[in-house]
Amino acid sequence: MPGILYLVPNTLGSAPTDQAGSLAYIIPEEVQALAARLGYFVAENAKTTRAFLKQVALTHPLAMPLQQIRIEELNVNTAAAALPGLLAPILAGEDGGLISEAGVPAVADPGSDLVKMAHELGIRVQPLVGPSSLLLALMASGLHGQSFAFNGYLPTDAAQRLKRIRALEERSRSERQTQLFIETPYRNGPMLEAIAAACQPGTRVCVATDLTLPTESVRTLTAGKWKSLMAEGKVPDFHRKPSVFLLLAG
Repeated sequence: MPGILYLVPNTLGSAPTDQAGSLAYIIPEEVQALAARLGYFVAENAKTTRAFLKQVALTHPLAMPLQQIRIEELNVNTAAAALPGLLAPILAGEDGGLISEAGVPAVADPGSDLVKMAHELGIRVQPLVGPSSLLLALMASGLHGQSFAFNGYLPTDAAQRLKRIRALEERSRSERQTQLFIETPYRNGPMLEAIAAACQPGTRVCVATDLTLPTESVRTLTAGKWKSLMAEGKVPDFHRKPSVFLLLAG
């Protein structure tokens, strides 16, 4: 009988302290306890997974020494042909965890293909509670939460990016739907500039940065106000910090 594929949430950034119990604010105790008993993980990043397990071990002893826990990587460079091998231990009866580099796995994360295959092979998939930067940003934005869409990364080409933002703004206006997207952290500045340039002045724009971390910041202003602040050199302190961008047209 196959084991269970647990979808294990990770923190959204480096833990602020190594003090025992500090993880409980972000990851429920029951989730930590379950993660501690697993001896096999499929991870987007093995290094961050080990760091997470070290935090868990402060209050929940691991089932085996950390160096003996098997961690196989699954990222954007993993070939589709490798997926069956990643599920082989679970098909053989061992429980395993799928864990993202940050936040919940299989959402804006390469793990979704593994989950799809698990269902096809009759493996039970169990999601565990943890932080999602997308939902946390939507919750705190004050924008429409009844209808929303996540659009992943926008084009890096400046002209194509402006075109895409305008299309998302029009969709937001016609469907009264909040549009969410993300950017590589070192390009946060150009992204906000593009939003301010592309959107109508009254469109509301939220920038949510470093969610759940001590440096967390969530600000919702009109595109016109963001444009004015940037002209005054008052941009958010979000360079190289993970951020979620949201917009809602009036």
